[in-house]
Amino acid sequence: MVSKTEETQLNRLENQVDNGGGGTWEYICLVRKLKVRRSDKVLKHGLSILNDPKKRSALGPEEWTLYEQVAIAAMDCQCLDVAKDCIKVLQKKFPESKRVGRLEGMLLEAKGSWAEAEKAYSSLLEDNPLDQVIHRRRVAMAKAQGNISGAIEWLNKYLEIFMADHDAWRELAEIYLSLQMYKQAAFCYEELILSQPTVPLYHLAYADTMNSPYNNNGSRSAKKVLYTLAGLENLLTAKKYYASTVDLTGGKNTRALLGICLCTSAIAQLSKGKNKEDKESPELQSLAATALEKDYKQRASDKLSLLTSALRSLKI
Repeated sequence: MVSKTEETQLNRLENQVDNGGGGTWEYICLVRKLKVRRSDKVLKHGLSILNDPKKRSALGPEEWTLYEQVAIAAMDCQCLDVAKDCIKVLQKKFPESKRVGRLEGMLLEAKGSWAEAEKAYSSLLEDNPLDQVIHRRRVAMAKAQGNISGAIEWLNKYLEIFMADHDAWRELAEIYLSLQMYKQAAFCYEELILSQPTVPLYHLAYADTMNSPYNNNGSRSAKKVLYTLAGLENLLTAKKYYASTVDLTGGKNTRALLGICLCTSAIAQLSKGKNKEDKESPELQSLAATALEKDYKQRASDKLSLLTSALRSLKI
């Protein structure tokens, strides 16, 4: 994830380069380092260096890295002839390179030659079954074809090998959520929380998943309170993870505070005050409501009355 400082630095340098102020190579290197998408800029400014023999030779070994970066940017921009030319240069320099082989597969993808791309990737994986990039390319290829079940299958196979890839777990969770497969999505967030217990985003996402406002058929019920559709056990779990999100963020996560209020109200309706696990709910709910009102007074005073009305409807 790019920090605000890094984003500011990138934007400043990009503006400088766009206005002819120099720093083109530094900009391209920063884009690569931060792993951000600036394909049109990389293509334009990268070619300005590659097409100038003097500038290109000054790069030394980094020249080949630039060819690779420009090739990928060209594919993103559908400038396939440029990508093909860059890959040809790299093929000539590194005729047996698996890294160049991956670029060839990506070019086949960009052309929509899915079967040929899969064949190329399968061949590369025979030589190196642990090639992480190729495994991810298979996922991307399935998604590009609209094959969501295929993307799920490839992601699960990928995560059997690369279990520590947090981005892959999040991607899989988001796919499951889009299909309203909440149990599977919850499992993904459980894995993320186990590996990174201090990241509030995962606690919040897990709470939202357990709190899904859908029934088993994926349809909304107009006759029931939104959050009671998750079931009592899931609501209790969701409330705990909303609370942990509040704790990890120093009480500054509005969504988690509201989640506590909604969950506690729904739990009270379902348990009718008899649930032993929920003895402290009124106090927690009151604290969350107070924090919400304070936050709204500071940031969104014009909406404070709406919040107050909503909290009153929850009998807070």
